[in-house]
Parts: sequence; C-alpha cells; structure tokens
Amino acid sequence: MSELYPDSHIEIDGIAARYYETFLNLVTVGKYGRFIDRAIGDMEIEPEDRILDLGAGSGYNARFMAEYIGEEGKILGLDISKEGINQFREKFNDKLNVKVENMRIDQPLPYESQFTKVLTSFVIHGLPHSAREKTLENAYRALQRGGRFYLLDYGEFELSDLPLYMRVPFRIAECEYAYDYIARDWKEILEQFGFEEVESNQYLGGFTRLMTAKKPGPG
Repeated sequence: MSELYPDSHIEIDGIAARYYETFLNLVTVGKYGRFIDRAIGDMEIEPEDRILDLGAGSGYNARFMAEYIGEEGKILGLDISKEGINQFREKFNDKLNVKVENMRIDQPLPYESQFTKVLTSFVIHGLPHSAREKTLENAYRALQRGGRFYLLDYGEFELSDLPLYMRVPFRIAECEYAYDYIARDWKEILEQFGFEEVESNQYLGGFTRLMTAKKPGPG
C-alpha cells in the first residue's frame, strides 16, 4: 500500500499491522489494555448508542466498546489498512451491529447526524494538521445534535518531562506530526470547530488523555 502521508508513522499494514497491538502493549509496559479499558469506560456508552470509530484499525477499541452496546446499538469502524480491516472482521464476524468499512477519514464522508458518539483513537496525532481538520469536520457532521466526540490520544506534555521508558519509544516511533500535535491547544481547536463542553480525562501520568466534546443541541 502506498502511503498517503509518507512522513507519518500511523499508516501501517501487513505484518506491522498484525502485531501492532503487541507493540503498543510493550511500549506501555503492559498497561495498554488496562488504559484502553478505562478510557472506553469513561465514554459512558449506552446500549442504544450508535458509534463511529474513525481509524478503527484492527478493532481493538471496538472490542471494548462492543461490551456496552445492545442489539439496538451499533459500531461502525472506518480504516484503510487491509490487514487491520481483516482483523476487525475476524473479531466481529458474528456481530451484525459491529462493522468496518474501507474509507479515508480525512476525506468527505457520507454521514450526517447519524451517530450519538464518534471516537478517534491515536490516529490524528500522526496526520498533518490540514488532514486533522478534515477529520474533525467529518466527526462534527456525523454526530447528531447533542452527540459526543471523543479524542483519545497523547496529552499535552514536554517530552523532556517524560520518564525515560516513555521518552525513548516516543522519540524512536513517532513522527514530526506527533510533536506538532502535543504542542497545540486542542480544547481551543475543538471549540473552533463548533464543539462545546470540552473536558478531558488523563491517563498514564498525563501521557495520554481522552478529550470529550459535545455537538451543540439537546442530549
């Protein structure tokens, strides 16, 4: 697969995608699963929620979210990794209300006011800012009034303040877009796109966080 953004480190496929979850668990010293479990719990998912997962990868997060939705709810993941999509479908081949589609999240999407929740997890830090803006536009448009957008990604921190076991993997694995991401005021950015009630929960000592923002309206 030719990369859309050659300077990014988030476009993975093949063997890298197959073992990506193992890699994430290693660089977080075995804490990745527990962290994701906490973050998804903080989304306060209801059984009837309709969730759009932008950059769903192998369905790792969807696996946690699926524990909360009922038969009336649904999860739709979007990704462009062939291997990731295959893994996602293997995880949920017996669940009709959890699906994945091959779509770019930084191009116009055919969804408008259809979802109660939209999540993007550890994706947009690896995109150029113009592509992040397109992704936020898609998220806002896809949400119904009063729906919630969840941005699960790095927090705001100085790289020099991180413990060595986090600082070294970040320097090795991350691209320049990630440095740009952690330097920006994401509360202000989300408000500029029309979101309100922006809040955040921090994890792993502030290394990661879940930002929550509401699309204006009842809910």
